[in-house]
Amino acid sequence: MALVEMVMPKMGESIMEGTILTWLKKVGDPIEQDESVLEVATDKVDTEVPATHAGVLKEVLAKEGDVIPVGQAIAIIATETDDNGTSTDLVQQEVKIQKAVEERQELRATSGIIVPGSAVPAWSPSGKFYSPLVRNIAREENVSLTELETMKGTGKENRITKRDLLNYINNRPGGVMEIEETGHAATGGMAMSVNGEDDIIEMDRMRKIIAERMITSRQISAHVTSFVEADLTSLVNWRNTYKFSYLEREGAGLTFTPVFIEAVVKAILDFPMINISVEGTRIIRKKNVNIGMAVALPGGNLIVPVIHNADGYKLGGLVKKVNDLAKRARDNKLQPDELTGGTYTISNVGSFGNVMGTPIIVQPQVAILAFGAIVKKPAVVTTDSGDAIAIRSKMFLSHSYDHRVVDGALGGMFVRRVADYLEKFDISQGL
Repeated sequence: MALVEMVMPKMGESIMEGTILTWLKKVGDPIEQDESVLEVATDKVDTEVPATHAGVLKEVLAKEGDVIPVGQAIAIIATETDDNGTSTDLVQQEVKIQKAVEERQELRATSGIIVPGSAVPAWSPSGKFYSPLVRNIAREENVSLTELETMKGTGKENRITKRDLLNYINNRPGGVMEIEETGHAATGGMAMSVNGEDDIIEMDRMRKIIAERMITSRQISAHVTSFVEADLTSLVNWRNTYKFSYLEREGAGLTFTPVFIEAVVKAILDFPMINISVEGTRIIRKKNVNIGMAVALPGGNLIVPVIHNADGYKLGGLVKKVNDLAKRARDNKLQPDELTGGTYTISNVGSFGNVMGTPIIVQPQVAILAFGAIVKKPAVVTTDSGDAIAIRSKMFLSHSYDHRVVDGALGGMFVRRVADYLEKFDISQGL
C-alpha cells in the first residue's frame, strides 16, 4: 500500500487558490482514477476535481468552505501497489499526513472561513454557501448578506451563481448611485454619477485580473502584428453544404473555428519555433501543440479553454471538441486542466463583426492569432481566359508575436502559411 497526496489543482493561469465546495466522497470510500472526489470554486469556475490515483480515500485534510492555496494537500489516497516500499517510508508518510492535519487545524482555529476584506462569509447563518466569485461580486457591488439570503439560486443545491447575482444587481431598485455636488452619496447602488451625465462603475474582480494580465503581457513582450488577407470562398461554400445536415445529425453548430485550429496546427508543425515560451534568456520549445481558444462568456468576460495535443485530432474530432469546450465554458463547467497548458492561442474576433484586430499575447506564449469577419467583396481572380472581377469571401488574419524571440520573417511566414492552408482547404472531405 502507498499513500498519495491529492493537492489543490491549478485551475487557470491566474488562479492561486480554490474553495472547497462539496466533498463527493467520504473517508473510506473507494475511488477510481479520474473519478470526481470534490467540487471546488475559484474566481473563474466551479468545477469537480478528479482523483489522480485509484484507491481508498484515507484522509480529508480540508473541510467544506476552506480556502486552499494551489499545490497544498487536501486529501490522502491509499493506493494498492506492489509492496516495494519500506516500513520507514510508510512511517514518514504517516508523519507527513499528521503534520498536514495539524497545520490545517491550526489555520482553521486562527483564520476561520471568512474571506479577508469581504463582508459576506463563505457560510451564512442559515447554512447557505457562497462561492469566492459570488462573494467578490457582492463586495464590489455592495450587496449585503441580507440581500443574498433572500435570493433564489439556480446552481447546484440552489446555490447562488454569478449569473443569479448579476441579474439581481441589474434589476434591483436604486441601482444607480448619484453623487450630489457636495460629494455625498444620495442613494446606494452599483454605479455612481458625478454630474448627472457620467456613470462611474467599479471593475469586478475578473475584469481587474484581465486588466492586470493584459498590461503585464504588454510590458513583458515586444508586440508586433502582421496581417494577411485570405480568400475563403471554397471553405465558405463547403460549410454551407454541411452546416444544416451536421446540425440535424449532431444537434450542434458547424463553425469555422475548428477549421481555423486545424490550419494553425499544421502551420505550427511547419514552423515549430512559433510554439515556444520564454523563461529569462532561455527559449523553451514545446513538444505538445496545445491550442487555447478565447470564448466570450455571457457576462462579457473571456475565458480560454485549451485543446491539448490538438495535432492528434482530425477535423471531425476538432469540431466536437470545440463545441464541447465552448458550451461548457459558457455553462461554467470546465475542468481544471482544460484551462492550463496552452502553447498557442487563437481568437475569433470576426464573431463580433470585426474585420481585424491586434490581439495581446497570452503569457508565457509568444504569439496569438486573431481571425476577422468573413466578408464578401469584389476581387481580381485569374481564369483560363485572363483576369476577371468576381465576388469572393475574404478574411483578414492578425498575427501578434513577441519580437524578442520571433522575427518578422517567422511571424509573417507563419500567418501566411495558415492562410494558405485555409485557401487550399480540401472541400472533398465530409464530416
